[in-house]
Amino acid sequence: MELNSVKETGVLIAGAGPTGLALGIDLARRGVPALVVERSDRLFPGSRGKGLQPRSLEVLDDLGVIGSVLASGGPYPQGRVWQDGRPVHEWEMFERVPATPAAPYGATWMVPQWRTQEILYARLRELGGSVRFGAGLTGLTQDAEDVTAELGDGTTVRAAYLVAADGGRSAVRRALGIAMHGETVDPAPMLVADVRLTALDREHTHVWRGPDDTGAVAFPMGGTERDFQFVATYPAGAERPDTSPDGVRKAVERRTHLSADDVLEVMWSSDFRPRAALAERFREGRVLLAGDAAHIHSPAGGQGLNTGIQDAYNLGWKLGQVLRHGAAAGLLDSYEQERLPVAADVLGMSTHLHRSTISAGRPMSQRSAEVHQLGLGYRDGPLTAETREGLAEDALRAGDRAPDAPLTGGGRLFDVLRGPHFTVLAAGAEPPAALPGFARAHRAGPGSAVHRTCGEGLFVIRPDGYVGLATHDPERVTAWLAGFTG
Repeated sequence: MELNSVKETGVLIAGAGPTGLALGIDLARRGVPALVVERSDRLFPGSRGKGLQPRSLEVLDDLGVIGSVLASGGPYPQGRVWQDGRPVHEWEMFERVPATPAAPYGATWMVPQWRTQEILYARLRELGGSVRFGAGLTGLTQDAEDVTAELGDGTTVRAAYLVAADGGRSAVRRALGIAMHGETVDPAPMLVADVRLTALDREHTHVWRGPDDTGAVAFPMGGTERDFQFVATYPAGAERPDTSPDGVRKAVERRTHLSADDVLEVMWSSDFRPRAALAERFREGRVLLAGDAAHIHSPAGGQGLNTGIQDAYNLGWKLGQVLRHGAAAGLLDSYEQERLPVAADVLGMSTHLHRSTISAGRPMSQRSAEVHQLGLGYRDGPLTAETREGLAEDALRAGDRAPDAPLTGGGRLFDVLRGPHFTVLAAGAEPPAALPGFARAHRAGPGSAVHRTCGEGLFVIRPDGYVGLATHDPERVTAWLAGFTG
């Protein structure tokens, strides 16, 4: 292939899925030059990853898209089981946890993946970013200074860093020779399709159970009037499902009380066998893996897309500190150190959930609040420092997700945290007299809601919303922040 141009950028992001787009947004708001490239000629058109967990909603709030996300979906509706054409049972699919001042998003929010990507893409463009479509990565080299990537459109791009967000079949990961270790979660194939129906109500998720652990589910897609995600399960060892429009219509007719004619349109379809896999490492020199390129999940519990978005949220600020504020490149080692254990834990949870529900023929089992990901954190991470003593068991500690809380003068603590900066939260304490330009101070007086929620001390909250340092000593704050600049 004749390479006809070389363009330079700070970060090259391979893949315009939710992970790549979220990372592009985070870098754009930090003023870090970045280019997103995508092998396909358009954004992914299907609904595959449709559940946004409360922690991801907090991330999307910070990235400036929460209004569009909330307007484009809704909480998972009650499940309704059909038998012989009649509804026979209803149940809550996800545990409904009320929103609280500390956790303002209490429910898993159902938004089709194609709509989530549209929202993220619009935000990226609003911030001056872009996606180059039809330009998948075909080769790469790297040295001590940069990465040079060859693209399918005949160009090369030289970047300081390359982030592989190009999915479970990642061309970047394969080019690096990084192995994925995993297992088949369920040998039974599944058919997933976006279909347009008028014969079902949209107040329920509709479930049909068949023989031999087969069945079907139809999820009403938020932000649409007649669209459903249709999922059909097949016996282990069955041939690949027919994903043609006619094949999808036949699957609907065979698995439900509907007729093939009730399917007005098939917009997208796919088949897969659920698998769980984890890359043996998330970094190779100047190349980092994120999202499905680093970890592949069962769809049970809606964890894959969410874990990928939070990979991007963890990595974005670290790339920003290195490229804009002179932090040592070793800071990027903390990405794998923090995210690989989280990914491994989430993989274990989603695999167990799949086998105890879908594989066991119990699709009616309720998903607990564990899937919300609000309890994930980095207490044992390399960037975490807790210096206070004698804390209560339930105290907010370094490594924990920073909670929300109402402010005395109006607004929310999340309003203070929103943006690409570090926040020094002085709860019943005084912050240092001077802070670096990438950090801001916020005082919460004794007895305030923030003070009651967070406890006493100086909390340095990272740009991704986790407490990095908790101390009573202002000098420790100054020294800790100095580690994130040149």
